[in-house]
Amino acid sequence: MEPLIDDTGSQDAQEEKPNFFKKAVRAVLGAPKSFRDPNIFHKMALIPILAWVGLGADGLSSSAYGPEEAFRALGSHTYLALLLALATALTVFIISYAYSRIIEHFPYGGGGYIVATHMLGEKAGVVSGSALLVDYVLTITVSIVSCADAVFSFLPLHFQSLKFPFSLSLIILLIILNIRGVKESISILAPIFVTFILTHAIMLSYAIGAHYGNSGVMVSNFRTGLNHDLKTMGFFGIAALLLHAYSLGGGTYTGIEAVSNGLQIMREPRVQTGKRTMLYMATSLAFTAGALCVAYLLIGVRPEEGRTLNAVLADSLFGHWPAGNLISFITILSEGALLLVAGQTGFVDGPRVMSNMAIDSWLPHRFAALSERLSMQNGVILMGAAAIAVLFYTHGSLSTLVLMYSINVFLTFSLSELGMSHFYISHRHEDNQWLRHLSIHLIGLVLCATILTVTTIEKFAEGGWITLLVTAIVIGGCYWVRGHYRKVHQGILKLDEMLVNLPVFGPENTASLNHDDMTAIQLVSGYNGFGVHTLLSALTNFPQTKQVVFASVAVIDSGSFKGAHELNALEESVKESLQKYVELARKLGFPADYRMNVGTDVVESAERLCKDIAKEFPRSTVFTGQLTFRLEKFYHKMLHNETAFAIQRRLQWSGITTVILPIRVKI
Repeated sequence: MEPLIDDTGSQDAQEEKPNFFKKAVRAVLGAPKSFRDPNIFHKMALIPILAWVGLGADGLSSSAYGPEEAFRALGSHTYLALLLALATALTVFIISYAYSRIIEHFPYGGGGYIVATHMLGEKAGVVSGSALLVDYVLTITVSIVSCADAVFSFLPLHFQSLKFPFSLSLIILLIILNIRGVKESISILAPIFVTFILTHAIMLSYAIGAHYGNSGVMVSNFRTGLNHDLKTMGFFGIAALLLHAYSLGGGTYTGIEAVSNGLQIMREPRVQTGKRTMLYMATSLAFTAGALCVAYLLIGVRPEEGRTLNAVLADSLFGHWPAGNLISFITILSEGALLLVAGQTGFVDGPRVMSNMAIDSWLPHRFAALSERLSMQNGVILMGAAAIAVLFYTHGSLSTLVLMYSINVFLTFSLSELGMSHFYISHRHEDNQWLRHLSIHLIGLVLCATILTVTTIEKFAEGGWITLLVTAIVIGGCYWVRGHYRKVHQGILKLDEMLVNLPVFGPENTASLNHDDMTAIQLVSGYNGFGVHTLLSALTNFPQTKQVVFASVAVIDSGSFKGAHELNALEESVKESLQKYVELARKLGFPADYRMNVGTDVVESAERLCKDIAKEFPRSTVFTGQLTFRLEKFYHKMLHNETAFAIQRRLQWSGITTVILPIRVKI
């Protein structure tokens, strides 16, 4: 059996002492992870509680501004907050239940992009995916700026000038934490989440329990206010006001989709873990948001300049307690700190959406790659850079960010609900309970589409148009990337048609390889016309070649890093392709064999593999192919990796002759 070389590094690589820079990088970003560890998926996966922290914080943190925004929109008609609390809690449970159904149908991640693509087609998918990416960037920025506002609200005014650099530092901190790995970042932020849960559970339970005696007055005020407004405003006037407030509080529901988007990082059984996480998040969010609206009414909270309603509520409840000011401070500070955890959601799910879109060629393929720490490093860095750009564009103004926020998430919600409704209608003959499931998704569709419409109209002229414009630009960019990849793919297909089934006659040369003969080491990726063309060019242009060793790296990306079964399938697929190359070379009259490696970084893995083969066959030359375009454009390096040149530089520095053979593509 041909040797399988593990990507734990060759002996030389293991003995090589890291320099100071490498030590510093490892100290900050963490040590590489071994995918060969049989427990790696278990170690990296999140249990429901940690998933609730990492993915539920976005939804729960929205209770810091969603209910308040809706309550303020009621103006003097605060009695309607009772209906608002009920509508908010009901909406949370409806959307959450709908996404629990999505989790069942998409156990490897059923976010808006996947649902829309599979249920409604590629066009709906790219719209949903692009909307999600913009929304996750805004999630990061809004959360960080809100966190900074909460922290600096307790500091003297002359510290306000430091708020912008503080926000910038927090984004950079989250970038570093997420490059280290999702579980590590969530574990570090978990205490903040727990503090928020405890303090707000105490605050809301005390607000409702200790002031339950005021409920009779609250109900009486509701009847009085409703009767008065029916006479003055009419039913439709009240309904319009309630719908207006309900829609402006739409930020309360952002983050619900995060659980289904992040299903890949959950512990097996994923579906059960995801559904339990969704239940935790829905229950906590529905209780917190609904109870806040009721508490505002029971306590008689009124807006105060420069303070949030939650801060006023906390002071009203704890002000007369021993150390009440400290308790109030910790409660509201935990609210601001939770927003930092909420920014984590953008770094967890944003890169996953990008990787799914990259696998489908809507985005550059490099965004599907995993780093040596098994994180989607490229996506994390891009999300962080985009969030920093938004921070600079808005100058850290929360009011400007709020105008841009929460539009896109309801576009994704609406497409997801529409897709699931279409699914149950199409499969009504196969599911006896299709009507019950359909009704939930139709209700969710109506709710989400209503909030989307009202929110877009309300926010469009004030700055919401920027979000829609940026989303349209992202969609246009995705179509441009997809179009380029399709043209290249068509050119490569022509090579496949000509060379994959190349007719070769004659007996196979099954002789064993001679360690002293001139050896061609050919790097290949799958059995295709590209690799066959490279082989024929190498044999034609270098007639001194006596034998061939085919080398390939099974590259683990986000598409294959889902479980041990997927990794084994990847290795078997690469091995099968290599065996086809060996068979072809032997039919051409050359002794041949293969070697393979498995890793996340194709350059480093290929370098190690070629060095090991060169030690085994000292008189060898490495051959690899590279796409060549008639006119090189600036974007070619972004869309197509420079793997061949990177490998050539490393191997030639090590004294191994490496030849790049051009593969012309006419586009």
